[in-house]
Amino acid sequence: MLSGVRTPEGGGPLRTDESEEAAGYMETTSRVGAQAPTAEGTAPAVSAARRTVDGYLLAPFPWYGLDEAFTGQRWLMQVGATSDGAVEHGSIGHGDEPSVLAEGTLGNSDKERFAVVVTVAANPVRRTADGTGVLEATSVSSAAWLAGVGLLNFTWPGQMDHTLRDDWLDQQTETAWVLADDLEGSDWSSLSLPVDGVPTPFHYRESEYGWILAGSTKEGVHLGAYGRGMSAYGLGFSVIQDIGSYAS
Repeated sequence: MLSGVRTPEGGGPLRTDESEEAAGYMETTSRVGAQAPTAEGTAPAVSAARRTVDGYLLAPFPWYGLDEAFTGQRWLMQVGATSDGAVEHGSIGHGDEPSVLAEGTLGNSDKERFAVVVTVAANPVRRTADGTGVLEATSVSSAAWLAGVGLLNFTWPGQMDHTLRDDWLDQQTETAWVLADDLEGSDWSSLSLPVDGVPTPFHYRESEYGWILAGSTKEGVHLGAYGRGMSAYGLGFSVIQDIGSYAS
């Protein structure tokens, strides 16, 4: 499922000549949040998985984060790229660095307040670099899926038998696919938030694990976001002027 079988918003099974290259794309897409925690339901802190700023600097599109109204900690997470190395998306964290919360501890989210902003390049359907396959277009649904799976990365059914956890993650990831594919459905509501100071419509939903939203900007990128302990209703987004400053 995470190896290019389909993508949100209209993806069905890939043709044989597409599968290898598209698999590379979806494999990097999954880095944002589809990796299962390890060792008895725990995972290392986000800082252990941080990437350097180098990948962010390679992106041909602007990165977004929370606007200047947010005065807390900001930190780099990961970027995702196609199999030929083109950066297509990445995440910036804000607030407390999240740890994996078991279902029974989600009610204590006041102890952990974070929001992650996912920037996704708005790309059309295009051929791969070697001309052997096709990469599907990115969309608001792409941002919604990345945000949904990102939130799952910091949620884990602590009471579940260890042998069943991979199945749980697969099931929840599949649900994120389905929800991202139906942004006009009843599971989503509308929310207007400022992007570079301009009111912008977003698709928004809440779950027992936190909240997720997705929308587009005038700068040629799609935005996804997810969080816990911080209200999405008071957020605003803006272009990061100096991504290099996040490396310190």
